[in-house]
Amino acid sequence: MHIAIIGAGAAAVGLLDALAVGEAEGEEVTVFEPGPSLWRGRPYGADLDSVLVNAPPAIMSIRASDTGHYAGWLGEERAAAHLDDLLGHPLVPRALYGEYLSDTAEAALARLRERGWQTRVVASQVVGVTGAMPGGGAGLRVRTADGHEYPAGQVVVCVGAGTPQDHYGLAGAPGFAGDPYPLAATLDGVPGGAGVAVIGSGLTAVDVVVSLAARGHTGRIVLVSRTGMLPAVWQRPLGHQRRHLTAERVEALRRERGAVTLDDLAALLRAELDDAGEDHARFTGELLSSVSEPPAGRLRRQLAAVGDSAIARRVLQEAAHQVGPLAWRLLPEPDRERLRRHARLAISVASPMVPVNAVTLLRLFDTGQLGVVAGVRKIEAVDGGFRVRGDSGDLDVDVAINAVNPPPQAVPGAAEPLVTTLLEGGLAGLHPSGGLVPRDGRLHVLGDLAGGGSFITSSIPGLAAQATRIAATLTGRA
Repeated sequence: MHIAIIGAGAAAVGLLDALAVGEAEGEEVTVFEPGPSLWRGRPYGADLDSVLVNAPPAIMSIRASDTGHYAGWLGEERAAAHLDDLLGHPLVPRALYGEYLSDTAEAALARLRERGWQTRVVASQVVGVTGAMPGGGAGLRVRTADGHEYPAGQVVVCVGAGTPQDHYGLAGAPGFAGDPYPLAATLDGVPGGAGVAVIGSGLTAVDVVVSLAARGHTGRIVLVSRTGMLPAVWQRPLGHQRRHLTAERVEALRRERGAVTLDDLAALLRAELDDAGEDHARFTGELLSSVSEPPAGRLRRQLAAVGDSAIARRVLQEAAHQVGPLAWRLLPEPDRERLRRHARLAISVASPMVPVNAVTLLRLFDTGQLGVVAGVRKIEAVDGGFRVRGDSGDLDVDVAINAVNPPPQAVPGAAEPLVTTLLEGGLAGLHPSGGLVPRDGRLHVLGDLAGGGSFITSSIPGLAAQATRIAATLTGRA
């Protein structure tokens, strides 16, 4: 069997590692990746040291079967050098996590070769996958941009997240950065005293603000978005083991009833909190009220609770990534729509910022250097700068940096030719809510492009779990 893996970011690393820890022998795998950041993808390439991994090590293992895999690679010395006092765990620059992914991929390829696998990496863009083989063979054919074709028995699409959207049509305007990463290059072009509008208020926006501060930026910075809602703040991990809100319990409900509802999930959360002596109604009330809470006040309150012993928010954050992907696919559409109405709040809780970044943002809020403009309706290029038009009036700035995260299930620009051939050849279809759905058992989609996923971007635990399932299917262990 010849396995073709299209893309070489974190998803591909998880898949290679899952194949390497398995038992299949004597197969063949080819990885296609035209970009310079082999194994790192867009998020984990070389960048400023201020661009940190936004999670503690316990949930950053790319090996689903070993939650200590990343921490073991990091080691005591590097962990101590990057220890965050507030979180009580190491927080490393994202480029260093990229080294972990690279080392893991190379080690996986070496283990596969030891077991008789043939492996190769092709530095070319895949522009098509078709089903018909010359001479009537039963395999697939992978076509690259340089005109070469490669046979494959199984194809796994790991092309990463979509392209950041330019919601306000600012592409080409002087002073506009359409994609902030790598921030080292983007911020080199920002004068130290410039007024900066950061479009968005999620984790990417936090990266931009923190990195501007680390470079000694003195100009005014404003986060501009429709909601103005910042990510929540990570709390110090307590090692709490969920007993009720787990993938196993959700799967058991599916087997018993044939479906899982939002009320079922709420009951599992309530059971977790009841066991801990915490009030479910009070927690959900506080959660919903945080939508209208002033950003600086919410930051201050959550920073004060980093070491709090309450488990409620921790349980919800963990379950969002470890249980959420399974639960989402089992929910009826009306329940999914209920969650979509609270999408910004859900994303804020599920994708929190690390406390050290929250401290920086709060300091900038307190000095008046940082502000938030919500209710933004339009941003336009004017007189060598930009005018932000929002519910509270107009604001002029010198520089605009697009920190809007690509929506899940969006097709990356470079993958559009590939996706077109998959759709035209009937190997895949489009899911009604976005993303690709394989229609051929030889095709698999790993990561954000997989159709039917939720509105929360795939996390490392989610990618690792998907990779393990697909590896089992590829090697006949599913």
